[in-house]
This record gives sequence, structure tokens and C-alpha cells, in this order.
Amino acid sequence: MQAAWYSALGAASDVLEVGEVRTPEPGPGEVLVLVMASGVNPIDVKRRAGGRGGMSTSRVTPHFDGAGVVEAVGDGVEPGRVGERVWLYEAQWQRQQGTAAEAVVLPARLAVPLPEAASFEEGACLGIPALTAHRCVFGDGQVEGKTVLVTGGAGCVGNYAVQFAALSGARVIATVSSEEKGALATRAGADAVINYRSESVPGAVSELTEGEGVDRIVEVEFGGNLADSVEILKPRGVVAAYASQGHPEPSIPFYTMMYRNLVARFEIVFGMSEDAKLQALDDLCGWLEQGCLHHPTVQAFALDDVVQAHLAVEEGILGKAVINFAD
Repeated sequence: MQAAWYSALGAASDVLEVGEVRTPEPGPGEVLVLVMASGVNPIDVKRRAGGRGGMSTSRVTPHFDGAGVVEAVGDGVEPGRVGERVWLYEAQWQRQQGTAAEAVVLPARLAVPLPEAASFEEGACLGIPALTAHRCVFGDGQVEGKTVLVTGGAGCVGNYAVQFAALSGARVIATVSSEEKGALATRAGADAVINYRSESVPGAVSELTEGEGVDRIVEVEFGGNLADSVEILKPRGVVAAYASQGHPEPSIPFYTMMYRNLVARFEIVFGMSEDAKLQALDDLCGWLEQGCLHHPTVQAFALDDVVQAHLAVEEGILGKAVINFAD
């Protein structure tokens, strides 16, 4: 089968290779999935570049997320799963092989049924972004009747967070950096959109909430936005952050946050409890069946163009880079 891999960390053009490798076989509790689409996330390119530690194996086939069709099952897996359309998550977590290949073996629980109404490319968009968004929105309970601020409401995680909060009865405010991104956040269900390049976020939030502030924040830039977060959160409010790229080691105003009983949580999919993941999967499958989710705009690449896909993510693509194997 054809696959992409790297044997050293570095720039995409220097280390990514594509070639023929042996097709794996499923072991006990595993499934072999023919990959139709492989999603490229920021963490994939950061790991390849060396920004998330060293290599644990001599060769890595990247990408955590994807979608495809179950081709074979190992012992202990229901044989009826063969032929099932599935979306995949955590495929490369603590394993050598991810979804940047024509086939991948992974534990059966990481292959989730994909409704016929959803395309493989849409299935490849879910994984890390959707699970991260779910945890950030619901990690402190339901949001019905609450006001939720989602920073970066047009990004892959942020846009799903806007949708999940809106679908669950929250009033949603999203921040964006352009009119185009504002339209994406509005389509996702945001009740109000703030362009942080031209407006004061605390001022706009105060006006929108009549000075009350917000109950929850889903945060894409914890350190850079911390001062605003502290200002606009209600007492006992929560900021759930999944990134702080611009300010990775922020100074925290401890006493200000303590006296207002503010909570800061830091989320990563790989650290979610199994119960949290199962709840997220249940909700996601329900929304997929209902056909009520908007997915990122896909920019498709062939496997031979995997370097270009990684570069697109590094350059801040609006939407989702996906390796398409279906054509």
C-alpha cells in the first residue's frame, strides 16, 4: 500500500516521504480500515517539525484523524463491522502508524460509525477538533441558558464549539478577525460576532451582556487573551483553553482570579477521560445522524502532495486540509 512517513523531525519538504509499505493486519480487538480521507491537524505538523518532543519510533506515518471503510477485523471484534463506514480519531496516538496511508490498523473503539449522509472528507474533519470542542464546551456541565464566548469562532475547533453550544441552548458570542470568518461563525449559530481587530472584546461583551459578562469561554489563545478573559467572565466563570501558541508561558493574576472564583482548565483530547470521550462520541453521532453539523471547508490534497498539505496547515489555512484517497 502507499503511505507517507518521516524518519526524522524537521521541515515538511525535508522529511516527509511517500512510498510503498506493507499493509498491516489487525490484531485482537483491532480493525483494518481502508482510508478514504486523512485529516491534517496543527498537532500533526507540530509533531513532525519537532515542536512536541522527539520521535519514539524510527519511522512515523502521521495524522491522528481520518475516515474510511472497515476492511477486516481482529479476534474479539464483531465480524459484522466489515464494510462499515467509519470516522477515526487518535489513530497515531502512542502508535507508529496514523491515517496518512491507504490503510490503517487501530483499536476498534477508535473507529466510529459514520452515517451515509456524511462524506468521508467530513468524517476526517471530526477527530481532534470536534472532541476538543466538545470537552471545552461541556467540561463543566451543560450550557443551556448560559452565555458562552468562543474565541476564534471560525477555526476548526472554535466553529464546532459554536455549533455545540448553540445546539445545546446557549447564547453564543464568537470572536473573529475578518468579515469572512464572521460569516462562518454566524452560520455555525453564533448569536453575536466580535471582530477583535477592530473592536474591544471586553467592551463589546459588556454591551452585549448588559455588563453581566459570560459564563464560559472556549479559548484558542489563553495567554494572549487572559486579561480580557478575567475582565469578561462572571464570578465562578470558566475559561477552557486548548491552545496558547502566542503566549505559551503566561503570567496568571492569581488573586484576581481567586477572589472571583474563576476557573481555568486546559484541555487536550488525549487526556480526556473515557467517560468524557464516550459522551462526546454519543453527542457527535446524534448530531451527524440528524445532519445538523456544518464542517470546515475542505482543501483536498493527493497523498503525493502531503508536503503541500502540511504547509497549508502551517500557513493557517481557513478550513481543513485533507488527504483524499477516494479518487
